[in-house]
Amino acid sequence: MDKVITLSHGNGGRLTWELITNIFVRHFGRQTVGANDAAELILDNNEIAFTTDSFVISPIFFPGGNIGKLAVCGTVNDLVCGGAVPAYLSCGFIIEEGFSIEKLDEIVESMAKTAAECYIKIVAGDTKIVPHGKADGIFINTSGIGIMCDDFRPNPACITPGDTIIITGTIGDHGCAVMLARESFNFKADIISDCAPMVSVVNDLAASGLQINAMRDPTRGGIATTLNELAAQSNTGMILREDDIPVKNEIRGFCELLGLDPLYLANEGKLIIICPRNVANEVLQVLCNNKYSQQAAIIGSVTNEPAGKVLLQTVTGKRILDMQTIEQTPRIC
Repeated sequence: MDKVITLSHGNGGRLTWELITNIFVRHFGRQTVGANDAAELILDNNEIAFTTDSFVISPIFFPGGNIGKLAVCGTVNDLVCGGAVPAYLSCGFIIEEGFSIEKLDEIVESMAKTAAECYIKIVAGDTKIVPHGKADGIFINTSGIGIMCDDFRPNPACITPGDTIIITGTIGDHGCAVMLARESFNFKADIISDCAPMVSVVNDLAASGLQINAMRDPTRGGIATTLNELAAQSNTGMILREDDIPVKNEIRGFCELLGLDPLYLANEGKLIIICPRNVANEVLQVLCNNKYSQQAAIIGSVTNEPAGKVLLQTVTGKRILDMQTIEQTPRIC
């Protein structure tokens, strides 16, 4: 097999079939290459959730993951935040001529491993090859289908003043790891992306029977932007306590050096959880027993006023925490 992608890999002929068989089928299984272009799926007449996302991250490989792992995690996490059990995943690849076959194999293998951890099946896909210079190595689109749970459906409409706001771990890890991987800064730190599937965390919460009013994965725009979205959707106010928000020292130092705010940096393995105050400590205990949320912390609460706004309590007083308006870090997912 060739060592790099050529335009002939996208012409639908022998090289296309070899690429699909030797890379995608080898990792994903035969269900991705059937007799028909569309996969036939069984969902037992259940209500479903559907989501789609595209991933154009640069660099493609970063400490803690790569574009393939990120694509699966990002799509799966969107499903579980809405109270759906991930069932099926499709993936579309746009690959640039000259891209390394070895790197493609590593990316696809990581997707297969992550999907297996989430118990989601990759059942359909598409591959397009574009001329050199017409893409940046590889882009991936994924679409996910999940089965909605009957008794676990977090929804921003359920957010109520008095609720507690929880984050499942330290913030800004992914955004900083990606920036450092670009090697455009004269700065070295042991920072690894938090890229991870949050299925087991949500499963633990659902099994606990504790009331969860809302969940969201704070990806682009960080926790500040995500909480602004939730405040607007629920017409409530929110206040965060700066000292309670977990940030690694390396992340804090990196942000201070570059004038960045970790509250706006991307996370790819964290959840914001909003629950009634009377169950907050129990929720925290459940989270701390899962490997992906051992550093969970209560960081704030929901208020009546100012409706649709997020405030940050600092040592000097309160300030409005606006939604992000400009991109701090290009292409972090």
